[in-house]
Amino acid sequence: MAPVRFDLSDDQEFFRETARRFIEAEAPPSAVREWHGLPGGFPPSWWQTAAELGWTSLMVPESLGGGSISGRPIIDVTIVADEMGRGVVPGPFMPTNVVADTLGRSGNPDQQSLLEGVVAGEVVMAWAFCEPGGHWTADHVAAAAAPVNGGYALFGAKTAVEAAAQAHHLLVTARTPDGLAQFLLPSDTPGITITPQESLDLGRRFAEVRLDGVDVGPESVVGAPGTATDADVERQRHLMMLLQCADNAGSAARVLEFTVAYAFDRYSFGRPLASYQALKHRFADMKLWSEASQAAVDGAADALADARDEDRMVSVAKSYVGDRSVELMQDCVQMHGGIGVTYEHDLHLYLRRATVNRGLFGTPADHRDHLSRISGY
Repeated sequence: MAPVRFDLSDDQEFFRETARRFIEAEAPPSAVREWHGLPGGFPPSWWQTAAELGWTSLMVPESLGGGSISGRPIIDVTIVADEMGRGVVPGPFMPTNVVADTLGRSGNPDQQSLLEGVVAGEVVMAWAFCEPGGHWTADHVAAAAAPVNGGYALFGAKTAVEAAAQAHHLLVTARTPDGLAQFLLPSDTPGITITPQESLDLGRRFAEVRLDGVDVGPESVVGAPGTATDADVERQRHLMMLLQCADNAGSAARVLEFTVAYAFDRYSFGRPLASYQALKHRFADMKLWSEASQAAVDGAADALADARDEDRMVSVAKSYVGDRSVELMQDCVQMHGGIGVTYEHDLHLYLRRATVNRGLFGTPADHRDHLSRISGY
């Protein structure tokens, strides 16, 4: 069994089991492989069914048509991310939930009215934050929002924007003379150019978003430029990184499961591979990494849910899970031998996804550096 936190309520456990059964039945790896050829990486009907299960409503307040399972939406949304990682399934789950969370807290009534479509799985949101150069912090946001005639003109470029080409609306983070500001824009707004980017992850879709003098009115601003927006951006960053870590922890747990099963089924010199002591030691190490990764995700989720030391705890998870999940999968490739490096085996789908998650929003090394800085070293 995959490692899972021990304090889930009966409702949360039922929610987790429902998500797992749905993925196993409707999105097995064989189906996911077929979806790789679709422009969006998944059929819209599948995503709408996932929304009916509550995947897009968890971060939306009840007053706006959403609601979580336990009253702790951060924990509940992490459960789904873990299960999506186990199934290596695509879909705009991370960006849509991150943007929905911000709109539910800081959006104006017109912006919040879009959440009905998000909850129904009919509206996809994407967050245009990261910029060329490999910088993933708010301090390095260079896209400019110049005040013009009571509104703004946006200039700059964003990279690795997940689901940008599939999104109906983009949440764009830019810098004004007063500080950071965020703008919710239809993806077909004049001046926005979305160019799909190649990705190691065959399921998810990423794109570059260029802003060439995009004229926006004040009604497009989410929250107010300055301190409030800074807080929103930091929460968005933390939530996105948490979901990436949960996805990787779920992926690593699933890969370890089917590798152990393979080691018992595969015989060498008349004995199962799993019976060899050297391999037992490696499996023990990998089990430790998997359990510790899940613990790091759980700790970061609790910290973010309680607004308690979340900056440190999320970076701890990002630095540990990013490295260990990929290392675990690389070891599992070796355990499988030659078949582990073939396209026909599912292992590479998990490794590709985990490797992309590892680098997004800062590498493990970046987050170790951040932990050193905030610790005073």
